[in-house]
Amino acid sequence: MTHLILPVSLTRRTLLKAAAAASVALTAPALLLGQDPTKGGKRYRTALIGCGWWGGNIVREAIASGQCQIVALCDADLRQVEKLKGEQKELTADSPKVYQDFRELLDKEKPEIVIVATPDHWHPLITIAAVQAGADVYVEKPVGHTILEGRAMVKAARDTSRMVQVGTHRRVSPHNLSGRDFIRSGKAGKIGMVRAFVHYPGDKEDPEANKPAPKELDWDLWCGPAPLRPFNGKIHAKGFRNFLDYANGTLGDWGIHWMDQILWVMDETAPKKVFSAGGRSIKGSAVNTQTEQTTDAPDHQVASFEFDNFTACWEHRQFAGNNAEKGESVGCYFYGTKGTFHMGWQKGWTFYPVGGDPIHEDPQLHMPDEQNIKELFADFLASIKSRKLPVSDIEIGHRSTTMSLLGMLSLKLGRSLDWDAKQERVIGDDEANKHLKRDYRGDWKYPV
Repeated sequence: MTHLILPVSLTRRTLLKAAAAASVALTAPALLLGQDPTKGGKRYRTALIGCGWWGGNIVREAIASGQCQIVALCDADLRQVEKLKGEQKELTADSPKVYQDFRELLDKEKPEIVIVATPDHWHPLITIAAVQAGADVYVEKPVGHTILEGRAMVKAARDTSRMVQVGTHRRVSPHNLSGRDFIRSGKAGKIGMVRAFVHYPGDKEDPEANKPAPKELDWDLWCGPAPLRPFNGKIHAKGFRNFLDYANGTLGDWGIHWMDQILWVMDETAPKKVFSAGGRSIKGSAVNTQTEQTTDAPDHQVASFEFDNFTACWEHRQFAGNNAEKGESVGCYFYGTKGTFHMGWQKGWTFYPVGGDPIHEDPQLHMPDEQNIKELFADFLASIKSRKLPVSDIEIGHRSTTMSLLGMLSLKLGRSLDWDAKQERVIGDDEANKHLKRDYRGDWKYPV
């Protein structure tokens, strides 16, 4: 059965909720194979590339599975490796080797599993190199920085017959599974519109002075195929998500989860038209000089996505973070003829029927950071054993990433985009199609 992380102080109510979570979690597709993939069998030689906050969360679940021998930890910033290495000593007797360059790791260690938890701009090249080296890969979302990188990742996975799981763990979260079943059963009626959103607090942003990179950090390697900016504390370690050279802002980060939920719940693969607007009306103009920098991602953004039978929209803001709406400040509202369904995160889901009392289900999340990596990693291990595609296969992750990146591209160009999902091209817009990829820096080669 699925192992749950429970608080030290247990009440009868929390035990019952935990038992319910275990029952629902077993409906995750890979766990329907009839056996627990975390029990028995061999231990896979496993390497973590990207040893920051979220990489630590993933590797802890790899260790807890009992199926992974951690043979290597790799990061351009050796400070992060040493910190994580100290933590993992409390969890396993494994003695992983330390690397700064993933290429050396793949060549020397020959891992069977590679976890890729680097900043976004590194996901494609490392994933492709890992599958070509014979490893199955768990890669964090978004799958890449530009759309055609994702297609190259799908091609590499299929060409090598390797399993690639993307970290959209809400596909196995118990309340997301039951919420999807609720909507697809028709209990919310016909869905005509979906609104996804993330609202966080914030204010005007002041520039921060650039400074020399720490001696333990290979900054040129960290930037890799992306532009080489001066080192700045706003970028590394966690701030890269709001620098468009390395990520795609809130829509390209948080938005991937909710675009994925829209496609998953509504059984869709791609929008046919996209339009977006937004900017930095509160944070102010972006600064990038030799002496100082600010972030450059939008502090607010709205985007509309047209499908055949419904319209989806996205909104985020990094100001006015007070929760002035029902529910919580993240998630999706599915608007149906029988009521409104809020698919949330920390508070689970709630259905507000047209007449009658709300219906609610609590979430079942693991600490730290209230996630369901445990279930997703179990599904990944099951896919490795069965050689059947995992629940968040790279093709699925590519589609959800593409939806977000199309919103960012529309914002950049200031116009709507008509999308041909089969050809993965913007219809009648040569300029837009040039932005489906970008030039890589130096000797790094854009994947095909």
